Amino acid sequence: MRRIRRYLSLLPLLLVPALSHAGVQLVVDGVNDPLKAAVIAGVSLSQYASRDVSEAQVHRLYERSKTEAGTALRPYGYYDAHATGKLEHVGKDWRVTLHVVPGVSVNVTSVDIQLDPTAAALRPVRTARHGIDKLKGQRLDDAAYDSARDALNNALIADGYLDAKLTVHRVEVNRGEHSAAIHLAWQVGQRYRYGQVRFEGSQFQTGFLQRYVPFKPGDYFDQNQLLALQQALNGADYFSVVNVIPETDKSKNGIVDIDVELAPAKRTIYTSGLFVGTDTGFGVRGGVEYRWINRYGHKWKNDIVLAQRLKTVSSQYSIPLPGDNQRSLNFGANYRDANTVTSQSRTLELVANESELWHDWVRTVGVHALTGTFDVGKRPDEPESTPGVEHGRSTLIYAEGSLSRKVADNLDFVRRGWSLSFDARSTAGDLLSTARFSELTASGKWIRAFWRNNRLILRGDIGHVWTGNFEALPPQLRFFAGGDQSIRGYPYQAIGPQNSYGRVIGGNSLMIASATVEHYFTPRWGIATFVDAGNAFDGIAVHPKIGTGVGVRWRSPVGLIRLDLGTPVNDAQRHGLELHLVIGPDL
Repeated sequence: MRRIRRYLSLLPLLLVPALSHAGVQLVVDGVNDPLKAAVIAGVSLSQYASRDVSEAQVHRLYERSKTEAGTALRPYGYYDAHATGKLEHVGKDWRVTLHVVPGVSVNVTSVDIQLDPTAAALRPVRTARHGIDKLKGQRLDDAAYDSARDALNNALIADGYLDAKLTVHRVEVNRGEHSAAIHLAWQVGQRYRYGQVRFEGSQFQTGFLQRYVPFKPGDYFDQNQLLALQQALNGADYFSVVNVIPETDKSKNGIVDIDVELAPAKRTIYTSGLFVGTDTGFGVRGGVEYRWINRYGHKWKNDIVLAQRLKTVSSQYSIPLPGDNQRSLNFGANYRDANTVTSQSRTLELVANESELWHDWVRTVGVHALTGTFDVGKRPDEPESTPGVEHGRSTLIYAEGSLSRKVADNLDFVRRGWSLSFDARSTAGDLLSTARFSELTASGKWIRAFWRNNRLILRGDIGHVWTGNFEALPPQLRFFAGGDQSIRGYPYQAIGPQNSYGRVIGGNSLMIASATVEHYFTPRWGIATFVDAGNAFDGIAVHPKIGTGVGVRWRSPVGLIRLDLGTPVNDAQRHGLELHLVIGPDL
């Protein structure tokens, strides 16, 4: 019993080392990141910043740290690096200071690549090989070397050399001369070709999905084409699951079959919601879309919009056509009742067109039939008998062709991207039309992030209509300026040529240019400043109107919200502030 009491009396003394904490503060100087970070990661002492360590351990690890610091810099080409240090006891912790001297770097003096000439001639392989050749004359960096070497190996596999093997991968370092020689060689084997494409889980008839396949059996294997196939099937909006799997393990005689695993998406989609825009006012929208009507992939989409200044009802039926360019025939009907600060129109439009992908552009060619009534120069709530208001009724049958393309790194919030669209419309003389006209329009947008949290957005629009009977054209075929997507600081479509009563009636030409700079002070919130200039006019005299102002940006869960406050510049007829609100993607 006495022995037990004696052990218990010693217990507090035994617990003192366990309850105390002694860590290591590691300080590295003489080099900056990434070399500094490499030294910290490579020195064992860094593991004891928040762990107990004894005095004996500290001294042992400290002596080892000088060698470890030099070794940590070898992957960065510094083979003669060394370190001196100092060990101090600060309070209950230890402080280790390492002064690192990297020395002279080892530079790559020669690059030797042995590769089959046929494979080496392929453009992706040439590009990847150039990435290795560029290492010559640079400081030897293991990460850069590994990345360039793997890029060439991946390029060979992506272009069909599925059996490619790296047989020589050697870097010879001469520390005395501070030089390195890279030696690489590949045994590429045969280049594989496509076999059959098998679709599993599809709801469509056999052969329908072949329209999305961008290659034929016997073509050379190309991973980029498989990615394009996956993107096309996802973009078709028929499927909830799309997996494109090359059966490389079962390939025979250089032929690879492709399995495509599919699962149907929800067939019918219902949409509804409230919205607000300074051009349209408050409104509600709803719609129903049938992703496919039958086993041939036909689609049908219907939408309705009821807003203060805009009411539309539209329906479109699409029929996919065979081919790998996603061609389709589209038939639509649109009723539109628009009431702006300068015009009111009620029109019915029937559309039939063919659309397809053409060199990464969406190309559309079709025919429009437009009929309706309109009042131009009429302000909201004014009676139709107001002097200066022009009344019209027209029926127009015209052809239309368009080209459009969007390129963006992220459609939800673009940091690098652009869009372009070109449209041409023309009647066939006076055939079945109230007036003959021809019209060309073009619009573009360019977005580029800079200095990390800023964006520059440039926008432009240009257009012209040729006609001998301008009065017979409805407002949507005339040119007006002003509004959210035009010249901010002015109401929607408030700018344009005026009649003798001072009423804006639109012009035959349009020219708009815009520049916006945004700065985001949090990931979600930002501010903006902008300048818009241009006009809708007749002839060649532009006489630009200018609007400028500031705005707020919010990356909300429903999309980017832009709230701008603009004002006219040097305009004797317009004063004050105009509020602009836009919700939606950048492009």
